[in-house]
Amino acid sequence: MVKIGVQQPPAALKPDKEKEKAAGGDGVAGAVLLPPGAEEPGPAAQGRRSSLSGVCYLTMGLLVLLLGLVFASMYVYRYFFITQLPRESVFHCGVLYEDSLYSPFKGQLELHEDVKIYIEENYEQINVPVPQFGGSDPADIIHDFQRGLTAYHDITLDKCYVIELNTTIVMPPRNLWELLVNVKKGTYLPQTYIIQEEMIATEHVSDMEQLGSFIYRLCSGKETYRLRRRGARRRISRREAGNCHRIRHFENTFVVETVICQKS
Repeated sequence: MVKIGVQQPPAALKPDKEKEKAAGGDGVAGAVLLPPGAEEPGPAAQGRRSSLSGVCYLTMGLLVLLLGLVFASMYVYRYFFITQLPRESVFHCGVLYEDSLYSPFKGQLELHEDVKIYIEENYEQINVPVPQFGGSDPADIIHDFQRGLTAYHDITLDKCYVIELNTTIVMPPRNLWELLVNVKKGTYLPQTYIIQEEMIATEHVSDMEQLGSFIYRLCSGKETYRLRRRGARRRISRREAGNCHRIRHFENTFVVETVICQKS
């Protein structure tokens, strides 16, 4: 007979197999293998990442602060500065002045006018009532700084006259507003003087829309003429005036006498 026997494994191999079973039961070691070049970042790389993150956060913080300052400035301008400069300001003004040529013995003369200032639209509207001293016509005047034009509506003649805006005589709306606000506590402006500008009516204006909407509303339906300034000359007297009309007004710290003459 042939006997079949089972050979027992050596005792030295048993512990190794038991260790493999304990490691995972499938014969794979419990160690984690990393691919080549995938080493853990060192302290220097971590420091660079931290500094970049800090710069990003600082930049975002500065942007938020800047936006906050912009919106705060817009709020302050809208609700504090603009409220002090109303869209339309109405003033009833009076001024005392001396006229050495026409009334040397009357002393001080008095001139009144109503002034409407439109700061956003950048124009001024002035109404001069019938003067107490005579010799001047009542008038409505518009100074349009957008178009660079001035229009005189002589109420006595019911005619309009248009000329280029003289910025050396007429204050801009914001400056005039500030002047009138500063003297609003008193009834009159400080005593001042009078200057004269002489103009000649030239061609008739047929296309009123080219003058802008403000002057169009004033002069629509009325005879309208262009004006041309005469060169510098001495102040003309009443005898020399001939067929001329005068409008006295002020849009500055002095009175202006606008003499409008018909072309001879």
